[in-house]
Amino acid sequence: MMQPMDPHENSSRDLTIVCENLWKIFGELPKDPDSLLETLDTVHLSKEEILEKYGLTVGVHKANFQIKKGEVFVIMGLSGSGKSTIVRCLNRLIRPTSGRVVIQGKDVTRMTSRDLRTLCREKMGMVFQNFALVPTRTVLQNVTLGLEIRKIPKTQRLQKAREAIQLVGLSGWEDKYCKQLSGGMQQRVGLARALAGDPEILLMDEAFSALDPLIRKQMQDEFLKLVRIVDKTIVFITHDLDEGLKLGDRIAVMKDGRIVQIGTPEDIVMHPADAYVAEFVSAISRTKRETARDLVSDPEEWVCTLDDDPVSLLEKMRDQDYLGLLVIDDQDNPLGVLYRDMLRSAIDDKGEAVALLDLVSKDMITVNQHTGVDELVAQAARTSIPLAVLDRKNRLAGVIPRSSLLKELAEMI
Repeated sequence: MMQPMDPHENSSRDLTIVCENLWKIFGELPKDPDSLLETLDTVHLSKEEILEKYGLTVGVHKANFQIKKGEVFVIMGLSGSGKSTIVRCLNRLIRPTSGRVVIQGKDVTRMTSRDLRTLCREKMGMVFQNFALVPTRTVLQNVTLGLEIRKIPKTQRLQKAREAIQLVGLSGWEDKYCKQLSGGMQQRVGLARALAGDPEILLMDEAFSALDPLIRKQMQDEFLKLVRIVDKTIVFITHDLDEGLKLGDRIAVMKDGRIVQIGTPEDIVMHPADAYVAEFVSAISRTKRETARDLVSDPEEWVCTLDDDPVSLLEKMRDQDYLGLLVIDDQDNPLGVLYRDMLRSAIDDKGEAVALLDLVSKDMITVNQHTGVDELVAQAARTSIPLAVLDRKNRLAGVIPRSSLLKELAEMI
């Protein structure tokens, strides 16, 4: 079986992680494993058949993928598909049987133990499903743990830890112990600990799987906000399709150790590579398949800047029957909403107005490009202004007017 091609190949200059022909076989291998791997790659046996015939378990079957800097790359599959094995091969918690893992141009599979420790301490952070917190330590002490191991001076590590704690929304909880925290808060501590070392790469293995559904959704939302701030390369492992579609820039779907498809969430859902992927995504309603990216409109008619003429803006809103406009700066960063009523009341009889900045309301509702239609509807119900669709750098990528959303929804029903 040929390795599926990635339709979004990146230039090598922008790549953080490259995985080439990666194998992991559990069991006693022959002296010449290459010939066995070649056989396993051509005979198309199932994992069960390989176990029965050779007494070996295939963890990863000749995986190939590339991850761009700043990308959220989701590896998704059912239990036993090999997703956790593959992420542990990236930092060599598990030694690959064959193939290469290249991180920032360096081959991890050939590194000495010393170089590998340096890479993991300085470049990588890992967040586990079971939180892995030390119960006898406070939140602050748990977050500083990795920095202590790296022998970072106390003053510096406390500062870094407090910054990470603030980043994940736990300020004020520094002196609490794990037993005093909810599951979601404990996972935030684990994430803060990974972020405190300022790693360029985050490996997250089923990080939200142990949380109850409501807390899990909240953590996913917080994660998406965090991604915009920290700009890390993230490998996120999950068995949950909705989670993968929501969080990933691209997704690799695994089955029996093989990567069967790599693509954007839209690619995976709308153009499944085979019957397995099609079955995997078949339960998703169209309201989840369609995303903000599918519905986004050019924002030009719905935006203004602080330098625009107030009287002209009021005339535009009256003519178009707009209740308000989105305000952006010169870098396309959204600032808020300028409502027609507020602008009208600020303009006196002479046509003069106060500074527009004083009139900007902060109650603008923003969504990311992967937000599903079902969530868009819930958000649109809270505002009379189009939803602001943001890109990965938190800039305005477009808008979704409520009328367009309701029309799309009507066609789905």
